[in-house]
Amino acid sequence: MVNLPLMLLLGVNIDHIATLRQARYARAAQSHNAEPSPVHAAFDAIEGGANSITIHVRGDRRHMQDFDAREIRGQIKVPLNLEMGVTEEMIALALELKPEFACLVPETREEVTTEGGLDVVAKRRETGDCIRRLQAAGIRVSLFIDPDLDQVRTAAELGAEMIELHTGCFANAEDEAEVAKEVGRLRDAAIAGHAAGLQVNAGHGINYTNITRLFEVPHLAELNIGHSIISRSTRVGLATAVREMKERMAPYHG
Repeated sequence: MVNLPLMLLLGVNIDHIATLRQARYARAAQSHNAEPSPVHAAFDAIEGGANSITIHVRGDRRHMQDFDAREIRGQIKVPLNLEMGVTEEMIALALELKPEFACLVPETREEVTTEGGLDVVAKRRETGDCIRRLQAAGIRVSLFIDPDLDQVRTAAELGAEMIELHTGCFANAEDEAEVAKEVGRLRDAAIAGHAAGLQVNAGHGINYTNITRLFEVPHLAELNIGHSIISRSTRVGLATAVREMKERMAPYHG
């Protein structure tokens, strides 16, 4: 069994700070004029109470760049969670950065953002090989998976320390019956993951309104939230936006 933290932790994904920068400075991202700064965003998120910082260096480099990852890794004092595709290029970057955590995710060029979980059942061999290589370097591995019991079971069999349950279907549910169905799927997957000795995290589409429904899901250790917090930060600033999300999370008792 996994010992849960005393409170639900928050990992803040700051990818979309880089998205905003790239909208104007894609060809000069390292220029002294390039803004906003992902590393400054990381500092603000930490000031607001972020327990870890999440970044995703995609194969197409649509937002975070390699130099962003290196700068953030070198300057933050909280754990770094590197979301990454299961590719030789990204394994090499992870082995260079040595983040505390690596979260293996699916990746296609057509998607706007990560959609759906990694199919570790179908990609068992390459996922298992990636897990072993990262763990040999001292990196704890999480698998971003749909709340499906076969996926949870395979994640445990492959030796990952953590799973991150994909909450996109829950977040996109249109009515109460659909929401309840998705909460049930998440609950069952969390129970199975915890019983298998996995740390259970969750992320994708979680916002300031729907987060309270996740309180029905037991054994959650950490939520990874990006878009909603970055969106809120345009009104109140990033540190305050993180602080407000932490306040929403405080009543959770897994």
